[in-house]
Amino acid sequence: MPTPAAAYDARAAEYIDLLGSMAAVHPSDRQLVDTWASTLTGPVLDAGCGPGHWTAHLAARGLDARGVDLVPRFIAHATAAHPGIPFRLGSIDDLQETPASLGGILSWFSTIHHDPASIETPLREFARVVRPGGGLLVGFFTGSKVEAFDHAVAEAFRWPVADLRRRVDAAGFDVVETRTRETRGARPVDALVCVRRG
Repeated sequence: MPTPAAAYDARAAEYIDLLGSMAAVHPSDRQLVDTWASTLTGPVLDAGCGPGHWTAHLAARGLDARGVDLVPRFIAHATAAHPGIPFRLGSIDDLQETPASLGGILSWFSTIHHDPASIETPLREFARVVRPGGGLLVGFFTGSKVEAFDHAVAEAFRWPVADLRRRVDAAGFDVVETRTRETRGARPVDALVCVRRG
């Protein structure tokens, strides 16, 4: 079975066409990210940036934004589509960033392929590189229990809000807001708005 990165790379063109622009973003998601972004100061990392549209959106709002992703074709597209914004190939499990150097991290559905045994790795890495008082916004699929499901590209996981909230808290973040969106014909999604504890 291919890794999630390889599975996304094989279907990158399809993914970019369907989801790789702000036009494909749900208006309430954009409002949430914009509100969160308005609270940040300092560099912001789009962790698991995909085609780079969210990174470019944050940069257009005046933030010092950059992106990282494991999928080579996503990084190639992002670099070509959004010149002047730094993108690099890399893992959210090992961000290669200086400790406490970031004002915030956007993790928009970038941890969905981490199972319960591995999700603490990126969460702890986020805590390592975000400064005290900095922000984290995590988007994820939600459900009544932690369970795998057949995502269109690779196996992914649903999380009850309380369960993921506990993991985020244990990593070093205070959750200050949760936001659930249930849209007809789509999987329920949630988001955790977090602040790095000092």
